[in-house]
Amino acid sequence: MKNRINLFLRLSAASLLLAIALAGCGYTTRSMLYGKYSTIYVTPFLNKVDITQEGYSGNKYHIYRPMLETDITKNVINRYLFDGNLKPAKNDQADLVLKGELIEYRKDPLSYTSNNEDVTEYRINIYVNLSVWDKKENKLLWQENNFNGNYSYFTSFASGNVVVVSEDAAVNSAVEDLARRIVERTVEQW
Repeated sequence: MKNRINLFLRLSAASLLLAIALAGCGYTTRSMLYGKYSTIYVTPFLNKVDITQEGYSGNKYHIYRPMLETDITKNVINRYLFDGNLKPAKNDQADLVLKGELIEYRKDPLSYTSNNEDVTEYRINIYVNLSVWDKKENKLLWQENNFNGNYSYFTSFASGNVVVVSEDAAVNSAVEDLARRIVERTVEQW
């Protein structure tokens, strides 16, 4: 009985020391913008997709979806609301301004049926150019071109235990992924 009590005390002390050590690590994913910036204005994303390009085999999957830039803008604003580190605000009340341009929408095939006639899996890629400005100082904080959000999905030609998703649902998921990445890039300055 005495050995069990000693073992219990040792394990308790070790657990307590481990908890204290982990609490003092100082690791956090809190925003690096905390205190200096609290609001952001998201300008409506501009559509810069070049639909006038001649088609050839290398760009046959470069296509355009109407109103995609509007969906991106709405999702980015909603993601800032969900995240809570930066509050979306009107242009005249914001500390930061996010500017974005939709530059490419791609639907790339990833896999085919065994006879190579039908696509079983696609990946939706959405590319944007981004910049974030400090409105008070009119200073560019960061800029990133070809920023990407994506989502892969299976078609009705896929076999096995896969979840078949419509292209519209896949586009929505790719836009959500893009919005999440934009917000993370803004607030988590690693």
